[in-house]
Amino acid sequence: MTATSRKMILLVDDEKTYVDLAALALRQADIKDVAYLNDSREVMRFLAENRVGLVLLDLHMPHLSGYELLKTLRQEHPHVDVVIVTGSKDLTTAIECMKLGAVDYLVKPVDANRLQACVRNALNLIELQHEVARLKHSMLEEELAMPAAFAGIITRSKKMHAIFKYIEAVAPSRQSILITGETGVGKELIAGAVHRASAVKGEFVTVNVAGLDDVVFSDTLFGHKKGAYTGADSARDGLISRAAGGTLFLDEIGDLNEASQIKLLRLLQQHEYYPVGSDILKKSTARIVVATNVELDARLAEGRFRRDLYYRLCTHHICVPPLHQRAEDVPLLANYFLEQASHHYGKKSPIPIAADALNYLKSCHFPGNVRELQAMIDDAVARHDSGSLLRSGFVAANDNAKSPEGWSQTGSSDTTAAFSFNFDAFPTSSEMEERHLHESLALANGDHNQAAAFLGVSRKTIDNRLKAIRQKQS
Repeated sequence: MTATSRKMILLVDDEKTYVDLAALALRQADIKDVAYLNDSREVMRFLAENRVGLVLLDLHMPHLSGYELLKTLRQEHPHVDVVIVTGSKDLTTAIECMKLGAVDYLVKPVDANRLQACVRNALNLIELQHEVARLKHSMLEEELAMPAAFAGIITRSKKMHAIFKYIEAVAPSRQSILITGETGVGKELIAGAVHRASAVKGEFVTVNVAGLDDVVFSDTLFGHKKGAYTGADSARDGLISRAAGGTLFLDEIGDLNEASQIKLLRLLQQHEYYPVGSDILKKSTARIVVATNVELDARLAEGRFRRDLYYRLCTHHICVPPLHQRAEDVPLLANYFLEQASHHYGKKSPIPIAADALNYLKSCHFPGNVRELQAMIDDAVARHDSGSLLRSGFVAANDNAKSPEGWSQTGSSDTTAAFSFNFDAFPTSSEMEERHLHESLALANGDHNQAAAFLGVSRKTIDNRLKAIRQKQS
C-alpha cells in the first residue's frame, strides 16, 4: 500500500479481527487513510517506503514484540507517533511505554469512541508539530516564499512583513485563524492573503456577522431545505457550502450572539452542520478565518463570548498593527490613494504632495487607520485646483472633521456638560452607549463613517445600533 499523506495511520496487530474492527471504527469517524500489518517484522520496511504519521502498535506479538519495536521506532523514526494497544492492564508496562515516547496507551477491548478520540488527538498533535516546524523554518528565512499572496497589501513595514511570514507558516493548516486589529487596518485584506497563501482551490467567501440574529446567521451560513420556513419555496445552500475547499471569512465575530456562537463552535470542532429545517448532517471542508475589532477578553469577562469558542478560534492569532505604528507606510498608501482618487475625479495625475504635508500625515494618529487616510486623500483631491497638496489643506480638513460648527467654539466646559450626569438618575449602560453614539455622530456632523472611526467600530455596526434604537423608541 502506498501512502500519499503524512497522516497515514498504520495498525500493527497479529489479531486480524481486531485490525478489521479498528479500521472500521476509524472509517466511521471519517479517518480513511489507514493501512495495517499483521507481522511486526514488516513494519520498518513499510515505514521506509511510506509516509506514516501514526502507528497503533500491539504490545504482545510473535517474532518481534511491540515493546522492542517501539524502542526501534523512537530511534529511527522519531517523527512518527505511536499509540500502544494491548490486552495487558499492567501499569508498570504502560509507564515504560510512555517513557519511551508513546503518546497514548489503550487497553483491549477498546471502545470505538475511545479509539476515535485517541486517534483524532494524536493527529491534531502531529499537525501542530508540523506547524511549529514550518513556523521555525519560515521565521529564519528573510524572503517571502509566496510574495504574490500579499501583492494587494501596500506596505514596507517590518511588522507587516513579520505577519506575512507567519501567514506563510500557518497557511497550510486547516485550523481556524483569528485576526484582530482596529477598524480600518485591513483585516479583510489579511484574510484574503491567508486564503491565497493556502493555495486552496475553493472560493474566498466573506460575510459580516454583526447584527445578524441566529435565524439569519444559520440561514446565511448553512442554508435551508425547502419548506424550512414560510417563504422557503426552494432549498438553498449556505455560504459554508459555497466556500467548500476554500476559505470562509467571518468579520466582526465579537458581535455574534450566543446561540450562533454554539453553532459556530460545532462547525469548528466537528466540521459539520445542519441546514435550517433539515436533520441531514453535512460536512464542511472550508477553512474558517474570523476577525474582530473589539477586545474579546472584555467580551469573555462580560459573559458575552464563549470561552471554548474563543480558544478554538485563536489557534492561530494575527494582530494587525494600527497605521500610526507603521508610519513608514503612510507615503506609500497616500500616493496609491492619490492615484486612485485622481482617476475617479478626472484630475490630471500625478498630483504632487508637499513634503510638509506628508510629514503631517505621518504624524497623524488615524483612529480610522488606512480607511481614514484614504478618506482624507479623497477629500483633498476632490478640492484640488492646482499645484501641490499642501499641509494646510489636510490640517484644515482634519480640524473641521474633528470640530464641527458649534462644537469647537463651546470649549471644554460644554464638552464636560455634554457628558455630565444627574446622579439622582444614573444612566444605564444601554443609555450610555446610546448617548455616546449620538455624541459621536454629532462630532462627525452626521457622517456615519467618521463616527465609526471615532468609536473604533464599523459603519455597519453604527447603522445596526441606530436601527435598534429607533425600534425601541417606536
